[in-house]
Amino acid sequence: MDEAILKYFPDSKNWDIPSFRKKQAEEIQIIADGKGPRNQKRAFPTSVIIYDNGEGQHPKDFEDSFLSLLRGNKNDIHFVQGKYNMGGSGAIVFCGKKRYQLIASKRYDKKGEFGFTLIREHPKRETDNAKETWYEYLLIDGIIPSFPIEKLDLGLENRLFETGTIIKMYSYQFPKGYSGFAQDLNQSINEFLFSPALPILTKDTKLRYPNNKVLENDLFGLKRRLDKEKENYISDNFTETYTDDVFGKMKVSCFVFNVKVKDFDLKKSKDEIQRRYFKNGMNVMFSMNGQVHGYYTSEFITRSLKLNLLKNHLLIHVDCTEMKYGFRKELFMASRDRLKEGEETQQLRHYLASKLSDKDGRLQEIQKLRKQAVNIDVSSNTDQLIRSFTKNLPLNSDLLKLLGDTFKLDLKKEKKDKKKEKQTNQYKEEIPFKPQRFPSQFKLDSKVEGDTEVAKIPLNGDKTIKFSTDCENEYFDRIDEPGELKIGVLKIKSNETKGGNEAGSPKEITEVFNVNTSSPNKGTIRINLNPKDELKVGDAVQMKVTLTSPNGDFDEIFWVKIADPEKPKEKAPKPEKDNEPLGLPQMKFAYKDKDGRDEGTVSWDDVEQATGLEMEYKTVMVPEAEGESLNSIFINMDCTVLKNFMSKYKNPNSEQITIANRKFYTAVYFHTLFLYTITKNRGYEIRQKQLDSDRVEDIDVGQYLKDLFDNYYSTFILNFGGMDEMMQGVGD
Repeated sequence: MDEAILKYFPDSKNWDIPSFRKKQAEEIQIIADGKGPRNQKRAFPTSVIIYDNGEGQHPKDFEDSFLSLLRGNKNDIHFVQGKYNMGGSGAIVFCGKKRYQLIASKRYDKKGEFGFTLIREHPKRETDNAKETWYEYLLIDGIIPSFPIEKLDLGLENRLFETGTIIKMYSYQFPKGYSGFAQDLNQSINEFLFSPALPILTKDTKLRYPNNKVLENDLFGLKRRLDKEKENYISDNFTETYTDDVFGKMKVSCFVFNVKVKDFDLKKSKDEIQRRYFKNGMNVMFSMNGQVHGYYTSEFITRSLKLNLLKNHLLIHVDCTEMKYGFRKELFMASRDRLKEGEETQQLRHYLASKLSDKDGRLQEIQKLRKQAVNIDVSSNTDQLIRSFTKNLPLNSDLLKLLGDTFKLDLKKEKKDKKKEKQTNQYKEEIPFKPQRFPSQFKLDSKVEGDTEVAKIPLNGDKTIKFSTDCENEYFDRIDEPGELKIGVLKIKSNETKGGNEAGSPKEITEVFNVNTSSPNKGTIRINLNPKDELKVGDAVQMKVTLTSPNGDFDEIFWVKIADPEKPKEKAPKPEKDNEPLGLPQMKFAYKDKDGRDEGTVSWDDVEQATGLEMEYKTVMVPEAEGESLNSIFINMDCTVLKNFMSKYKNPNSEQITIANRKFYTAVYFHTLFLYTITKNRGYEIRQKQLDSDRVEDIDVGQYLKDLFDNYYSTFILNFGGMDEMMQGVGD
């Protein structure tokens, strides 16, 4: 597709300039057509007009092009989408209850007449023998009707119709949440066309929106929109390119959004990000030639990547264009709206999860940085509370068994251990990185020289090799003048006993290694090499890695050697310690402000930063989870529920305040703990219907419990009489 654009649209680089982009976008228009103003009380049916100033068709060719099915007339044209010749017909089922669609066209060379036809669902009659209905199209005297034209006023933006194609879909049934074409529809198409070949114009009418100041708007895909708005919305973005014998090659781009954007608070920032970039709930997009063919929701981020903190702030784009055809065709449905549920889809999901959730990966690094504000050790307080609670229960109780099925409980007798773990806090001052638009250097991070190998790679493992440079992080991914990392094989010295050890002929890097490459990160570029069966233990491979630049490419040449396979590591038994964590979530106290508070407390802002969930007066608790593991429970000691509970004391003394506080955090902690345990043990999966759309979204247990406590559940448990007995069991 990229080659086709360069060949047929030599001025395409100018499309980043609004005026040039708008002019090109007028060649493909999506226009709303409907009667009268649109309002909440009375929504008039909306028809959709699609105009494409492309090839066009002669009337005599309609039946072999627009009206044909399964002809495969695009099979030999590699830079266009589609192979079943059924794409246009798939929209008919959404054209009102009578399924009317108009197709009209005139050939681009202006020869021939303007032809048209109507498609509709055949009205079923009692005389019809077929048990199912069918679709039919209009002919007059056995041919497609046509008439000569020069120009027609069809309501197009800034032009009259001369040549091209018009498709009108009557009474189109949009999903809930769609209204203005220049806003809602424009945004959705931007998401589904992550990186389209050509810009498109969406247009509404003054009849529908007489007070709307913006009636037309061009679009050029979400990728360019993210690049344009990254200063205000994006905190980190990077790419990883993976090659593997199973699927071939794919490029994965990750975009991490800011916790707060502009001058918005956390909640409004999150809503704004969801509205602008996740209208259709597509957190992980799979595309071919820039068009999205399937997606995962945020469930993949929480369940597979276990990055709950980034659930609402991470967008992942997987470019499948260069995948092996045999693998790719098992991923995508003909409808292009979801992935197939097959072996290849499961393989791809597992591969992405393992790579993107790597403990040394960029996403883990980003999550750790965001959680730093609440990384305090309060395990002693939590352990004391749990020990007091469990001491009053028999070891074989059902309650303990329930907890033990989910968490690691340490109920053994206390043992003294005089050995103390040494803790060292080493601080290394970070040198500020000064990125350049184009690199001025590119060096291998290694002290060895000459023919000495820079790395030994286990035959059944992998090894990461680092390079230092000074180009900006977006160097490989920016739209304007991007760079490239090229990896090649120069020589292979075989260790086979027969045939000697002379250098073999060069091979493609993908013949001997599975290769993962990353985009620059503050001056560091990584490549990860995994040997294929082509190589044997003792083989040496000379490689050449090139960083391209308009100022002159940079080359690094080095050797790697294939080492013996790694042996499985035996896990050494851990010594028992009295202060070994119980595996239960820590209880942490949060206040609006932590000034003057104890060292082990955090502020609302800290919690918001570390969990991505807002905390305010109505918030009772916020869970902090990784995947399905509950790590911490932040209890809001400044919440309205606690203040109302304490208001029953007119002039409380310090003892009454202490007891009330203890009753509050004990009730919240244990109810959260047991509700979480039961929900997880019973295998419940929670889904919630979104208010502004028909979409149903997977909700993790932590988010569900927070919502539960925010909506009166905590008020109920605090005022329930049975809590007094529980308090006696916990003790002071």
